[in-house]
Amino acid sequence: MTTSVLDREPMTDTPAAPTRLLSAGPAAPGQEAAWNQFTKLPPPTRTDERWRFANVKDLDLGAYLPPLPFDGAVREDLLTRSRGVEKSAGRMVFANDQLLTREVFADALSRIGVIWLPLERAMTEHPDLFQQYFMREEAILGGQKFAALHASQVRTGTFLFVPRGVEIDLPIEAFHWLHGDNGSCFPHTLIVAQERAKVTFVDYYESADANAPGLACAVNDLWLGAGASVTYVCAQNWSRQALAFQMNATVVGRDAWARSLFAQVGSRHLRTESVSHLRAPGGRSDMLALTVADDAQEVDARTFQIHEAPNTASDLLYKNSLDDSARTIFSGLIRVDPGAQQTDAYQKVRNLLLSDEAEANSAPGLEIKADNVRCTHGATSGQIEQEELFYLMSRGISKRAAQKLIVHGFLQEVIDRLEAPAIGKKLAEMVQAKFAAHA
Repeated sequence: MTTSVLDREPMTDTPAAPTRLLSAGPAAPGQEAAWNQFTKLPPPTRTDERWRFANVKDLDLGAYLPPLPFDGAVREDLLTRSRGVEKSAGRMVFANDQLLTREVFADALSRIGVIWLPLERAMTEHPDLFQQYFMREEAILGGQKFAALHASQVRTGTFLFVPRGVEIDLPIEAFHWLHGDNGSCFPHTLIVAQERAKVTFVDYYESADANAPGLACAVNDLWLGAGASVTYVCAQNWSRQALAFQMNATVVGRDAWARSLFAQVGSRHLRTESVSHLRAPGGRSDMLALTVADDAQEVDARTFQIHEAPNTASDLLYKNSLDDSARTIFSGLIRVDPGAQQTDAYQKVRNLLLSDEAEANSAPGLEIKADNVRCTHGATSGQIEQEELFYLMSRGISKRAAQKLIVHGFLQEVIDRLEAPAIGKKLAEMVQAKFAAHA
């Protein structure tokens, strides 16, 4: 096990708008250009179709500070709270974009060519490999401004390279903590799986204080070679007062299988963008998400399934549970390019409304430019069936407890699609904790 802490100079002045951060080590190439792009790009407006239904007034960044310093007691507390699955191949823990620990539990990984490093080490120790994949796919769903912000500010994160034919049986985990009022963090995860490689990776996004305001702007990139299999899970539990952005790009090679699951329970306003590029025959992408929203939370999800080659498959399943005056937005598109025959693509969104004030906006779509395909999409919204509720209550279960049981069953379909019981148990616990906090 190796442990390192990156020191930052304390920030004393509150900026009126985001400022260039002090370097905490080697900056990624192009960060100055990314900052200039961020400042030049206009903020989102509701007249932009890619931000339709969104409360863009919630996206003001003026109050947020660069990543804040913290003391040793905070460090030890966050390390203690970084508990994942019972058995893993390794974990990294970050707080406010500082690496707290890197622990490798499977000693053989490095001997078989696996590279698993903090981002800042990867860019200096493996520069050619790093630059080949780092943020190579542009944000195309409306979040270009925030992708540029991330590119200009990112200082650390995880880089995982799994070489040809290597299968890692246990999951690898990373914890990203946001600490301090109005602080910010910019987590990044870059996974490259070569031909016939196999790996499962879990990101945990957490706030030290469940009610502290903060900004999180995260990016994860998944690259799959021929025959590779990558399962990526993000368990998002930022503060109830956090503004969060999350952008994912997945590139799937020949006969490869990418499976991603985004579990969303935290943040005040969350914008997610997820794009799957199916670029070679036989590729498959499963895009899964579950959301538990209450109070006045807003979760805005935009997706794009791009079939660029023949004989590819994608399957999207998003399920949302909404209570109080929570809002969800889903806008997704399946695109089948010319020549991408025998495409098999699905898109299903289901919303469970637990109150009359909850609001679910869904806009699935198709753009088909080939004639030998099978593509379906749909969205449904509804309330708990009164017969189900009555059945449980007639057996002595309170109305609130009965609602929880029904919602758990509703969301379980998404979790089961992972086929990873240990991770599924962790996600179920996160959902249970959200319900307990809302009781």
